[in-house]
Amino acid sequence: MREFLVEITTTVPEGTAQDEVDRRRTAEAVRASELAATGQLARLWRPVGELRSIGVWRAADEEELHEKVLGTLPLRPWMRLTVTPLESHPNDPGRVDGAR
Repeated sequence: MREFLVEITTTVPEGTAQDEVDRRRTAEAVRASELAATGQLARLWRPVGELRSIGVWRAADEEELHEKVLGTLPLRPWMRLTVTPLESHPNDPGRVDGAR
């Protein structure tokens, strides 16, 4: 699987009922756990003081990432995404592919 850096900004549409927001956030937590269990969500951070997320996500390619991974998130209709494909750096101390 390839890795992607994904920046996510979620904006709840004005006028959305709080129970709908709560329902989607609960479902989002469940789906994130499922994606983590399959290895498709590797890491997720929230910058201090900001309402956005930065994560490392995995998929076969960018199309699969959008359709079968990020597209399955309950909050996806409210998200703005920035996706950056990643590749291992030769000096990465965590590099596991053995190439130099």
